[in-house]
Amino acid sequence: MDKSIVIGLDIGTTSVKAVAFNVSGIVLAEHEVAYPLLTPFPSWAEQDPLEIEKAAINVIRWLTECSNIQSDRIYAIGLSSAMHSLICMNSKGEPLSPSITWADGRAAAEAAKLKEREPSIYEATGTPIHPMSPLVKLMWMKENKYEPYLQADSFVSIKEFLLYRWFGVKYVDYSIASATGLFDVHTLTWSEKALQIAGITEEKLFQPVPPTTVLEGLDQEIANQMGITMNLPFVIGASDGPLANLGIGAIDPGEVAITIGTSGAIRQLISTPKIDEQQQTFCYRFTDQLSLVGGPTNNGGIVLQWLKDTFGSNEDFDSFIALAAKVQPGAEELLFLPYLNGERAPMWNSKVRGNIFGLSLRHKKEHIVRAGLEGVIYSIYHVGQTLERLAGPPKKILASGGFARSPLWLQILADMFNQEVQVPVSHQSSSWGAAWLALYGIGVTQDLSMIKEHIPMKGQYMPIKENHEIYMEMFALYKELSETINRIR
Repeated sequence: MDKSIVIGLDIGTTSVKAVAFNVSGIVLAEHEVAYPLLTPFPSWAEQDPLEIEKAAINVIRWLTECSNIQSDRIYAIGLSSAMHSLICMNSKGEPLSPSITWADGRAAAEAAKLKEREPSIYEATGTPIHPMSPLVKLMWMKENKYEPYLQADSFVSIKEFLLYRWFGVKYVDYSIASATGLFDVHTLTWSEKALQIAGITEEKLFQPVPPTTVLEGLDQEIANQMGITMNLPFVIGASDGPLANLGIGAIDPGEVAITIGTSGAIRQLISTPKIDEQQQTFCYRFTDQLSLVGGPTNNGGIVLQWLKDTFGSNEDFDSFIALAAKVQPGAEELLFLPYLNGERAPMWNSKVRGNIFGLSLRHKKEHIVRAGLEGVIYSIYHVGQTLERLAGPPKKILASGGFARSPLWLQILADMFNQEVQVPVSHQSSSWGAAWLALYGIGVTQDLSMIKEHIPMKGQYMPIKENHEIYMEMFALYKELSETINRIR
């Protein structure tokens, strides 16, 4: 039987997804399994790596059993995963610690110390000094004599953990390595200075490899559980950031990807690493030739979830968002600073908190909902200003993630940036990026940029000049308030 299917396996913060595509980028089947985020103490954010492994196996098995995706029709499986996770693992591939996620803030004090004592480490790694960084997490472990840290044979991300258990390999792709804060983006090697700060040796980390690295010889038991053959190739892939850019076609200079799911980010692929002197953005390696520059916000879809939990009664999300459409842009001068979960770019302050500014007797629930949706885009626009300083103004904006299901949210984005926003049919851009990279890794396609010919597009949103003018007036106040709050906290 001829092969015609490629799968993207995306290991996210709240769930793992498996998406089966044909080579034209059309989704044939997809399945998602969620898992909880555990918060045993304030500011901690952990997950059970074995539960994530079970979810990853089950989503592949669902595709092969319940959607008529036959194993012999699959070219390969490409992997995507969230950044900044950290697991202490023993030599048998058993987890000694939970998976500590990007959202974990326990190392805030260590981040502050490092920023004061060794700010130049950012120049080598491109990873902002923040509690999300595995480097800073390792500092916390060392200083607190964390027992799993003392016993660990390896320190790995969730993707490395799975691939070691499935294939027995000690590989990490460039982008996941970059996101640790331990990797020199200029030399593509582990940074000796960062290792010293973390109190570990290079032997405790896996070998950095290109994202096109092909893995074969899947463990027989895992293959049986997934419903696939042992010889089906897996391609190591990358983190969800560069893969979202690839999967949406934001590859060439000036092409900007904006993704908003649980959190959010604005990113651009560039040919040479660019380190921000003001340390407001990240710079992660993707391939030997490409780097990713941009910035993440902690507060994307979680803002909408909080609004709905707080004000939504029994409304579904569509009905709840529809309330905001009753209100004019600017929400009658109501501003929502969406720092419900601290903030990363551009302020990198895990202690900063949100604020509703300008509240009056005139404002009702629909105004607060609108202000919340706008606040998320203000935060993206705020990061976008820094990105523009490094990489120039955007020539094209492409949007993906859960927020791309909302026409209102997309119109707010187009109005605020005063540019056309293009949207693909599938919001699973990281999965499609992982799948296309898999095709490239096994030689089915010869050029990463050819993906642009295989991305079904849904449409575009054109900016409304009058709305843009309102948003720019409001953004000036937003920026002033955010800087004030950042100083206070």
